[in-house]
Amino acid sequence: MADEGAQAEGITMSGGGLYSLATLGAKDVIDGAMPLLEAAVDAIPTESFASGFTLADMGCADGGTSLDAIGRVIGRVRSRVPGVPVTVASTDQPRNDFNALMANVHGLGPFVGFLDGAVDVFPIASGTSFYRQALPSGSVHLGFSATAMHWLSGKPGDISDHVHMVGASGAELEAFRARAHDDWRQILLCRAAELVSGGRLVLVNFCIDGDGRHLGNTGGIDMFETFARIWSEFLAEGRIDRDEYVAMTLPQYYNTVEEFTAPLVDPDDPVCQAGLRLEHVETRVVRCPFAADFEQHGDVERFVQGYIPTIRTWNESIWAAALHRERPVDERARIIEDYYARYADRVRAEPEGHGMDYVHAYLVIAKA
Repeated sequence: MADEGAQAEGITMSGGGLYSLATLGAKDVIDGAMPLLEAAVDAIPTESFASGFTLADMGCADGGTSLDAIGRVIGRVRSRVPGVPVTVASTDQPRNDFNALMANVHGLGPFVGFLDGAVDVFPIASGTSFYRQALPSGSVHLGFSATAMHWLSGKPGDISDHVHMVGASGAELEAFRARAHDDWRQILLCRAAELVSGGRLVLVNFCIDGDGRHLGNTGGIDMFETFARIWSEFLAEGRIDRDEYVAMTLPQYYNTVEEFTAPLVDPDDPVCQAGLRLEHVETRVVRCPFAADFEQHGDVERFVQGYIPTIRTWNESIWAAALHRERPVDERARIIEDYYARYADRVRAEPEGHGMDYVHAYLVIAKA
């Protein structure tokens, strides 16, 4: 998150390695990007490898979901230039759990890291959000980010009758759209500065696709509508007040393909003038792994115990931040626990409709 957005800066994914353990679908999304990553490596001029190769994993969280992909990228780089030194720069906002990140990178947590048997591979971390330049100019050969750049630099306002921009309208939606467009250009300009000439970006971002689908809304029970309905019930029951209800606005925006590509195809746009060019874009839907597994095993409780934690990993900090600081800590904790318990009861009652299918735009961008 950017420094100017205090509310956004307080957002954290679950720490201690729990994020990657719970978000199995996020790894599926990254694994699906491997052909694009390998092709991007193949397209980068080897002359730029003279002093080594640098890969930046931006918005990496605890790093567990991208470990396999990074290992394969290193292998692809070495197939082109054997023995070339490789720096892997993992970047995220300052409140990220960098202890868990480095434990995962080194294979000290629940995952196999990419350093086992590796020679001249150097992991580094940058506690800098992708709204700022995180690495020196002209130093990055391949920039990668997955399921991260939907987080805005700050919350442009509250949504009065929903919890997410997918349920907003009018001036409230326009405020989110304007911030998102500015943020996307800022992200791309920072990456343009970091990339070597001929470098590539592979960016995999949540989107609204051409059929109007988005995360958690691909034909079943809409996840964000469920979020909003339960929060409205808590308001009606007096569990929260109106200010807390409104404050629970996720600082996110899901771009369309047209919004993602606009600054990359307009020759008058600062992004195009900075040298970035669109090479590839597509949208994909990746099934919620917990819902897909439920179709096979039919165990409702097993589904609940997988699905609810994956939701909590990325939004619990926002729900907690919406509650008044004057409330006792244990009272706030109870509200949050009851919120997810009610969601779990919804899933138990009607499991077939629930799930968090991922809807992403996959972009490959070159620096001319």
